[in-house]
Amino acid sequence: MSRALIIGAGGVAGVVIHKCCQNSEVFTDICIASRTKSKCDKFKEELQGKTKTNITTAQVNADNVPELVALMKEYKPDICINVALPYQDLHIMDACLECKVDYLDTANYEPEDTAKFEYSWQWAYRERFEKAGITAVLGSGFDPGVTGVFCAYAQKHYFDEINYIDILDCNGGDHGYPFATNCNPEINIREVSAKGSYIQDGKWVETEPMEIKRVYNFDQVGEKDMYLLHHEELESLALNIKGIKRIRFFMTFGQSYLTHLKCLENVGMTSIEPIMYEGKEIVPLQFLKAVLPDPASLGPRTKGKTNIGCIFQGKKDGKDKTYYVYNVCDHQECYKEVGSQAISYTTGVPAMIGAMMVLTGKWKKPGVYNVDEFDPDPFMEALNKWGLPWTENFDPVLVD
Repeated sequence: MSRALIIGAGGVAGVVIHKCCQNSEVFTDICIASRTKSKCDKFKEELQGKTKTNITTAQVNADNVPELVALMKEYKPDICINVALPYQDLHIMDACLECKVDYLDTANYEPEDTAKFEYSWQWAYRERFEKAGITAVLGSGFDPGVTGVFCAYAQKHYFDEINYIDILDCNGGDHGYPFATNCNPEINIREVSAKGSYIQDGKWVETEPMEIKRVYNFDQVGEKDMYLLHHEELESLALNIKGIKRIRFFMTFGQSYLTHLKCLENVGMTSIEPIMYEGKEIVPLQFLKAVLPDPASLGPRTKGKTNIGCIFQGKKDGKDKTYYVYNVCDHQECYKEVGSQAISYTTGVPAMIGAMMVLTGKWKKPGVYNVDEFDPDPFMEALNKWGLPWTENFDPVLVD
């Protein structure tokens, strides 16, 4: 018997909700809570009668700690799965602390007013979570999330030391729009238009946005252009993987996406600085988000596959070793199963699995942890079972 409070009602939340309902042995009860209760009710209507999981819904403002606390005290969840916005992470963690509820999210905190994301704010909660005897699992999506579990798995089973990690995130899907983002446009555009960075010899090396480009031939997708971005999991992997010299993160982008983005940047539409418009203050990026297609609406029209994984170079028994582990996910298969495209699916499934790890005691220890700090084996097993099977390659093409 366990109760999960799911905060959020977007594309990723939809996948988490569907997957918890498929896994009703662990998730006997769920409460879906969001600012817009009608979105939560829609999920409930869709799934009730098709699952043994008991579903309730609630209205909550995730920026309001007293409201979150009141909901947690009333519902008494065993875990809170945060699939709201990254700006709301700390409010939800505060409420979990007050109510002594385990916590899990898929993306690290970022303040709304600066395009900066790092773990320091959440890592600062470690001692308080330890004292409260509750667990917080940070970044249990795909990247961050599965990529961290892949690293822990490689370290546990195949390497004495890992010197180089390249995380490759390829979306070979096509939604047919001239320009749209696969996840929250605000988060996506902030991430892509920020400076890139990678870790070399324990230090961050900063690059201009999209400065470093490589081409890679992805299994089941084909050859794609990919660009080096800053990504949060590099920060925890640099601390938790033995022998690391360099970690990089690459994501694929088509030329059309980059051209549109450059034009929007040039005219100031990606800015997060407020401007006055007809006597009212607006943030250009938030306005842009309002006119772009809703990522949740891309599911029925997206065709193609994603391929996300990690390439490792290191040593085992004194010899050089390489290893590549990745998942391929089909946009249309995801849509058939849970009504979402693969970007939401690859984030939502690991959120359910991470919560299951905590609820079943496999990842239960007081404090605040990244996924790469736990035993990867039960999580890797669950990926195969719950829709994200992985493939290993012991002689991969390396990224120069």
